[in-house]
Amino acid sequence: MEGIWVFVLADMTVFGLLFGCFTVGRRQNSALFEESRHALNPTFGGVNTLILLTSSVLVVLAVDAVKKNRAHAAPHLLAGAFACGLAFMVSKGIEYAEKLNENITLLTNDFYMYYFTLTGIHLAHVVAGNVVLLVLWFKARGRAFDRACPTVLECGATYWHMVDLLWVMLFPLLYLLR
Repeated sequence: MEGIWVFVLADMTVFGLLFGCFTVGRRQNSALFEESRHALNPTFGGVNTLILLTSSVLVVLAVDAVKKNRAHAAPHLLAGAFACGLAFMVSKGIEYAEKLNENITLLTNDFYMYYFTLTGIHLAHVVAGNVVLLVLWFKARGRAFDRACPTVLECGATYWHMVDLLWVMLFPLLYLLR
């Protein structure tokens, strides 16, 4: 279990550095960052936040079900969390397509360089997290988890919660803060 916490700390440190760089860039060119921020659709960000928070609740309920000797419920809850992860990916894909159709890319300006980099790295984490959720779902279907030793499930849940926490920090940073 300690290994997942080391990984989470390292990953959060990297994102913290990227958030810091974004903040410095925003201070150096606040007018450009503010104008560019207005071109984002906060509805996408808000919907994505709800999707990921819902997925986290489902993962919490799956872990709780295993701990309360109701492991039969875990596969359904993990499938729901996985579906939320897929919904996030589709939503992010639509948002990226919208930006690309407006000829907005990573090279448009510094704001969009950060936007695409931060959200792209986060999206890669969502994809990896969905793979983790899929593995956990298969294990849960095979009744591999029991209340005496839910460590693998808890490690997967910890990673997924980190992914959600990163988005909860990214959403206001990119879409809301002036």
